[in-house]
Amino acid sequence: MRRTAPWRWLIAAFLVVAPSAAKALTCSYSVSNTSFGSVDTLSGAAVDTTATVGINCSGSPLEVVRLCPNLGAGTGGATASARQTASGANKLNYQFFQNSARTTVWGSYLWSFSSRPPTLTLNLNALGSGSLTPTIYARALGGQSTAPTGSYLSSFSGTDAQLRYATCPLGVCPVCSASLPGSTNASFTTNATVPNNCLVSAQNVNFGTIGVLNANIDATGQLTVTCTPTTSYTVALNGGTTGSPPASRKMSKGSEAVTYGLYKDAARSQVWGDAGTPGSTVPGTGTGLAQNLAVYGRVLPQGTPSPGVYSDTVVVTVTY
Repeated sequence: MRRTAPWRWLIAAFLVVAPSAAKALTCSYSVSNTSFGSVDTLSGAAVDTTATVGINCSGSPLEVVRLCPNLGAGTGGATASARQTASGANKLNYQFFQNSARTTVWGSYLWSFSSRPPTLTLNLNALGSGSLTPTIYARALGGQSTAPTGSYLSSFSGTDAQLRYATCPLGVCPVCSASLPGSTNASFTTNATVPNNCLVSAQNVNFGTIGVLNANIDATGQLTVTCTPTTSYTVALNGGTTGSPPASRKMSKGSEAVTYGLYKDAARSQVWGDAGTPGSTVPGTGTGLAQNLAVYGRVLPQGTPSPGVYSDTVVVTVTY
């Protein structure tokens, strides 16, 4: 008997890994609020702070992404040299910068000024995601003593805070421009407060070298008061080291003294004192600029003490 061997079929399964479809690139954009806090405009100094940008992108694994984070003028407006926060019709100048030295302005491809945003590149990981957190270096500019007191604000949204982005085919990235295909917006605010403030400096009243005190001897000094605009203030002069009345203060040398007075007017008829002498203080309203106030001194005729140097220290108080 002849045996016939059974056929055995070898069935092989061939598995082919097909390339997956590229995932569409999407990015999100956020900017933290920028607060300068209380800005002393009379100091003349700039005030610095920072804000943080958040950019998160999702796309194809290992994809390279071009990012252009635009920052425009905001509701406070801008000039070619500064952005502005607003308090009603009043403005306070500030600026956003790309670097900590605050020399390169952070601008936009979506506004009329020449400053542009930084050009950023992001490499997505093997899962197709990545993020960047660049820093905005902000500065409230110095030299704004005439800015009135108040709360200042500028709000950013829409094209004033827009991220433009695109993929980089074969690692070749497009140039940043307003025409990049991807876009998303952020919203944030910039704020500052200008408080009431006053500064004062004094020029001494020097009666010079005097012989016999048998006639009026006059001299003039000066106070310089600088207060923020619209700030009401009063200037008081105390009674000196002896606490004497305004028209009979004492310049002393040991136990001896020379009596003198300080006045608000050139005729030496209106004494300049403090709250203890009603009506003797000097009122004013700040403009943000230095205001000079003359102090009129007079030594009245009196008995002449022994020769020497006679002096007094008067404290100037500005209340605002």
